[in-house]
Amino acid sequence: MYVRSLFLISFFVSGILLFSQVVPAAHRMDQYVNLLSGKRTGIVANEASLVNGVQIVDTLIRRGVLIKKIFCPEHGFRLRVDAGQSLPDGIDGPTGIPIVSLYGRKVKPYSQDLKGLDIMIFDIQDVGVRCYTYLSTLTYVMEACAEQRLPLMILDRPNPNGFYIDGPVLQMDHASFVGMHPVPLVYGMTVGEYARMVNGEGWLNKGIQCDVIVIPLSGYAHHLQIAIQVPPSPNLTTMNAIYLYPSLCLFEGTPVSVGRGTHTPFEIFGHPALKGFSFSFTPVSIPGMSTHPPFEGQLCRGLDLQAFYQHHGKMFGRINLSWLLMAFRDLGSDPAFFKPFFDQLAGTDSLRKQIMTGKTEFQIRASWQEGIKKFSEIRGKYLLYPE
Repeated sequence: MYVRSLFLISFFVSGILLFSQVVPAAHRMDQYVNLLSGKRTGIVANEASLVNGVQIVDTLIRRGVLIKKIFCPEHGFRLRVDAGQSLPDGIDGPTGIPIVSLYGRKVKPYSQDLKGLDIMIFDIQDVGVRCYTYLSTLTYVMEACAEQRLPLMILDRPNPNGFYIDGPVLQMDHASFVGMHPVPLVYGMTVGEYARMVNGEGWLNKGIQCDVIVIPLSGYAHHLQIAIQVPPSPNLTTMNAIYLYPSLCLFEGTPVSVGRGTHTPFEIFGHPALKGFSFSFTPVSIPGMSTHPPFEGQLCRGLDLQAFYQHHGKMFGRINLSWLLMAFRDLGSDPAFFKPFFDQLAGTDSLRKQIMTGKTEFQIRASWQEGIKKFSEIRGKYLLYPE
């Protein structure tokens, strides 16, 4: 369930459930509004870019900040747009400010888009999974800003999957908009920390450097588990879905439905040909969430994972491959199970090959450990918050 007014953290000490509060950088206006005084400002923001329930653009304008342009990633600015649907440029109705789409005919701001700006802001809620496209938008914005010598202010937000690292490390020959850098599928960093790593490791084009200013969170540590304010995208509507996303996102590269076209996406999965399951669902078009989802109008059988972590707490904080392996076997172990997109999501062709050759989950997970170890050493150089 989403907490609407606070970013809450829950953790156990000696069996007692304690609560604390994280303050996102966007809320800490005393830390950055003065830095924007008199500056022509661009901002990358979306529906989840809120300050105490109010859109950050509206909040900054009321504070006297001169917002000249809004840049929006996948899913749009104030509106919710289906995953993968191109967005046109436009005008923000309430403010009249031009909106530049970074998910359509272009993914990187053009030089003319940044002309006349003195500073850019990036305020996007990430979920800590490499294939979530907001990281790629961040990278291209950093690159464009670096090329135009424009400072980029990142208003840091907590990573709800920031308490662990897991999954295969991306191989650069499989880099794409759903994974641009050699990091594990779950990388355990905030957006601000990740931007520091992109700069520090020379991952921008030709190794150029972006002038990044990170406004930090208050009260955050990586081991904490956080309930974020609002859904970060249309199909991640609960904290349970966000926690399951690292395991279920790989199904997007297969014929298996992850529940798009239902009100519990990424909390269920299924396929019309799966046998022996009592749970079923029938996807339908849902405006703002999923238009013409896979298997629209067809009965799919599979698993309901809405209460999975309540009964399998030891599986929390790791990628669960058992569902993917099970679906592959149950649908006939056909190589056609894997779409070309699967290797892009996984960031490697090794996972697909391991599954096809019958490797166990234990063997597959063991193959990730050396890459995770090397990445962890790199990651440690750029952390802003305690583990």
